[in-house]
Amino acid sequence: MARFVQDLFLTVTKLHHSDVPLPLRRRPAPRGRYTPNLWSVWSVAPLVLVVVGALSFAIYCGVHTVLANAAAKQKPHQAVDINDVIKTTVTILTLIGAVLAGIYSYRKQLLAEGDAHRADANQLADRYTKAVEQLGYGAAVRLAGVYALARLADDWQEQRQVCIDVLCAYLRMPYEPDPATSGHREGEREVRLTIIRVIRDHLQKPDAPVSWCANSFDFTGAKFDGGDFSRGYFQGAVTFSGATFTSGEVSFDHATFDGARVLFNGATFSGARVLFNGAAFSGARVFFNGATFTSGEVSFDYATFDSTVVGWGPFPRRAGT
Repeated sequence: MARFVQDLFLTVTKLHHSDVPLPLRRRPAPRGRYTPNLWSVWSVAPLVLVVVGALSFAIYCGVHTVLANAAAKQKPHQAVDINDVIKTTVTILTLIGAVLAGIYSYRKQLLAEGDAHRADANQLADRYTKAVEQLGYGAAVRLAGVYALARLADDWQEQRQVCIDVLCAYLRMPYEPDPATSGHREGEREVRLTIIRVIRDHLQKPDAPVSWCANSFDFTGAKFDGGDFSRGYFQGAVTFSGATFTSGEVSFDHATFDGARVLFNGATFSGARVLFNGAAFSGARVFFNGATFTSGEVSFDYATFDSTVVGWGPFPRRAGT
């Protein structure tokens, strides 16, 4: 019996090797993200019949052996009741069938959850498309698009960085704050300040479920005439390379840059008040290479530096202690 079971196990194991005929090989996994890798029915059905038959025979022989040994020890000697052997075998097979039925139900539950995940992914993708489309309309619609995209980033953790990239890309678009210029868009400043405020609100608590602290922010070439990043907690890369701070007040007061890579390379400070008062740079690398400071003010009052600062040159600033 042991030899038979061993041979059966070796036969099943060989089905996984490349020299097994094609009908018995496992089907290639579909490309669906949540689609499980299933075996072909024509491969599984004969295998199941063989395994069930062999298992039934093995259980029958085992039960017969146990009952025969028990009967042999009795005095007077009694013959083995075949009906008892069959009943015991059926009972064991029933228990095994119940376990397999539970596994099958669990498998169906996984498939149902996969369908639900696909439906959720499709819904989130639709929300992403609509939110991005809103950013191209009037000011009121653009504001709605900003909040819709922020909510989507909160709900769609796997694509959160993509949603953040869209918001940052909006700030990188050409911007004319002067109403007298031809490229000025009504309400554009409010939309841009709202984006900054939404980003700031998601950078307050690193351990929050909808925290964006570990994400990256790319403001390369963006134009800032105001904005509040105060008390933000930055752990990912933050890029202001080539950005222009033209007017207004851009606040990083009491912000924390914890291990972040902060780039101000080639940034232009021309008229804005950029405040880093009380900011903490811990383990960060801050770059000011090629930055120009023509006017305005850059303040680092009571800021603490446990970081590497590259390109720190003379510019209008106040650094407290």
